[in-house]
Amino acid sequence: MQFPATTERCNATLAFTIEDGDIDGVDVSGHTFVLMVDAPPLMSEGGWNVGVIVDDGASQEQVEAIGAVVSGSLGGPPAALGPLLGNFLGIEQMPVSVTSENGEHTVTFGDSSYTGRPHVNGSGDVVELTGVDTHPAGPVLGMAPVSTSSISAMGISFGGEGLSGFANPFNWAA
Repeated sequence: MQFPATTERCNATLAFTIEDGDIDGVDVSGHTFVLMVDAPPLMSEGGWNVGVIVDDGASQEQVEAIGAVVSGSLGGPPAALGPLLGNFLGIEQMPVSVTSENGEHTVTFGDSSYTGRPHVNGSGDVVELTGVDTHPAGPVLGMAPVSTSSISAMGISFGGEGLSGFANPFNWAA
């Protein structure tokens, strides 16, 4: 069963830090990128506007390699999203950081930022959403509601408090 967003558009940012990675011989370890999404309220309808922001420390070769993965042209999890994409907004470089302090994660890129904290149950375990069919971060997502956000990049602007958020390690392979 699918439910549409309760707002006019479904907007999202997905930040990924690559701890260790190689794309067709290009080492991308230590780089961070943000996937910007602007979609209709029922995301499964497709027609998404998507852009990519890569940290400004990446070389042109690394940016191109990350772009090839995120576009789905090399297969792997991003390829499953291909039929939903409508308009590719391009790739930009700017300072990007993901920091953790006192259990909170903050993602900052350009003038945009958002902060979330993993939601834990009474046993201290992160509450997880399982059985996710197609999400670029995997089939299990750790709940990490966003407490504050202010996003404006690549023509996509949104923000607020108490928004949905997830945080978890992932592994992509084509």
